[in-house]
Amino acid sequence: VMVRVRGYPHLQIRKLYHRSRIQPSNVCVCACACVCVSVTVTVTIIKVYSEDGAGNVVEVPADMRARDVCQFLVYRSHCLDDNSWSLVEHHPLLGLERCLEDHELVVQVQASMPSDSKFLFRKNYDKYEFFRNPLNFFPEQMVAWCQESNGSIPHSQLLQNFLNSSSCPEVHGFLYLKASGRKSWKRLSMFLRRSGLYYSTKGSSKEPRHLRLLSDLEDSSVFTVTTGRKLHNAPADYTFCIKPSKVRSECKELRMLCAEDEQSRTCWMTAFRLLKYGILLDQNYKSPQQRMSPVPHFSTPVRSVSENSLVAMDFSGRTGRVIENPLEAVSAAVEEGQTWRKRGQRMKALGSPSPFQPSSLSSVIHRTQLWFRGRIRREESHKMIMQQGQVDGLFLLRDCQSNPKVFVLTLCHHQKIRHFQILPCEEEGQMSFSLDDGSTKFTDLIHLVEFYQLNRGVLPCKLKHPCTVVAL
Repeated sequence: VMVRVRGYPHLQIRKLYHRSRIQPSNVCVCACACVCVSVTVTVTIIKVYSEDGAGNVVEVPADMRARDVCQFLVYRSHCLDDNSWSLVEHHPLLGLERCLEDHELVVQVQASMPSDSKFLFRKNYDKYEFFRNPLNFFPEQMVAWCQESNGSIPHSQLLQNFLNSSSCPEVHGFLYLKASGRKSWKRLSMFLRRSGLYYSTKGSSKEPRHLRLLSDLEDSSVFTVTTGRKLHNAPADYTFCIKPSKVRSECKELRMLCAEDEQSRTCWMTAFRLLKYGILLDQNYKSPQQRMSPVPHFSTPVRSVSENSLVAMDFSGRTGRVIENPLEAVSAAVEEGQTWRKRGQRMKALGSPSPFQPSSLSSVIHRTQLWFRGRIRREESHKMIMQQGQVDGLFLLRDCQSNPKVFVLTLCHHQKIRHFQILPCEEEGQMSFSLDDGSTKFTDLIHLVEFYQLNRGVLPCKLKHPCTVVAL
């Protein structure tokens, strides 16, 4: 039996076999007899944009989830699938955006979007970061049961209280609420529970008679506001919004909120997601490794580069080994740095040209790397880091605006973005690059990045996640 699919992407062939109770192993093409079964499936055309503005048309069936679309775009673009890609719902006129959850149906989401909105395809490293580092997302002073237990609850139990539908977690703190139809903001005490988001009409009182429901969780979504100060006159840059699912573009129905710092905003938004979706987020986090590749041509597993794959290795013997002793790893790092210095001296003895000469490969090789962003401003680098998730180790390199010979490393640590100058060093006619005033020198920026991916050095953390942009 041969199944022919009309108007349906190859991505869903296996599901059609399953629904028709025909196993793929039983499908064959016979010269003497061939029975053709024509299956017509309704698809919706969506357009997905990358961060450089390029668009890509995708045919999406009604049952395709956001994760499936991301995986399809990853393989089509031939980029690394590390389960951090996201489909972003973007509303340019309202200045709102949110990352779709992996289980959400794309067609249903598009049906609720206004005509001026669009989908973006980009990295989001902090999508499931709260499973790995929950304390970075939930400060003890904002979570009710952490205060009651004096911080004795383990990390695993912290998340289980959110995922378990029988528990009653509560996040509380002060938020600024924008008055409906006005540009004024009022600071109120807020309480986020499974039943919804409440504010107190009398200070920080939790008494039922003083609490008013601001928004429920079931029929609403939480968005990041990218232009809070400009469009809404927000008191700070940490604005977010609760938007009812049935509302398309009416600003009066939006609940504009503003936190006092980035950690508080992250806590509120993450708690909203956990209380709304619960165990579904846990399943989304654990299931990508079991999912099969959607396109047979790319069925070979793609190796994911993560901090767990960056370990100290010893290749002095016939076979390599992982250095598990931390002291030995530090010693190996120092020895490797000295080896690089000796290699630079040998290059000089052989008459290697200066890295700053146009003919030198060292002066341009870094421009081919995903983490190099070229001549962008400081504000643009901040925006890129924030859009891809402010997780520890997210970084990019760029040209310095004030000095054309200097480069800048932009790094995120503890939800704060810091900048480090990479200075050129010249020693006996040999040019190199250094982050620590010449103590550790590198012949090019690629060697520098590779070193700080393995060693923290003078940085607050190792380089883990490159801030990348993929053209569709």
